[in-house]
Amino acid sequence: MNPFITLLFVVFSFPLFAQMDAVVGEYHRKLGGGNHVDEYTLTLNPNGTFFFHSYRNAKYGIPPIVHKYGKGTWDIEVKKKFSTSTILVSFFTDKEKDFDDKFTLDFNGSKARLIMKSPRDKTNASVKERLQFYKSDIFWIETIEMFKG
Repeated sequence: MNPFITLLFVVFSFPLFAQMDAVVGEYHRKLGGGNHVDEYTLTLNPNGTFFFHSYRNAKYGIPPIVHKYGKGTWDIEVKKKFSTSTILVSFFTDKEKDFDDKFTLDFNGSKARLIMKSPRDKTNASVKERLQFYKSDIFWIETIEMFKG
């Protein structure tokens, strides 16, 4: 391969890897209280895999306690508009290797937006880093915000 092309590839890949590091981590959300609690945990691993766990404890539900799991791979896309960048995370589930008796959620087509403080923002404003799902075939995931940490 031409050394110049290799150098260009390496130079333009660094920002993508930096963005990927910003996304990697564990995200949580707990909703409700008392007789009804929903908890969500999403782990985005550096190798491009993810694990999702949903826990529901509805005192008067049938059944009262429900666990749902999903796993697969994820990828990022950086969309630039004017002087701002938006990081989008896409989720994929391989029906042959990511599904079994435990892992039943199909994340294909699910997308989330990373919300974080802009590096150019020099104010003391605190912005909780989070993922905001905006598209999913799993109806109850489509609007969930999950906080990092």
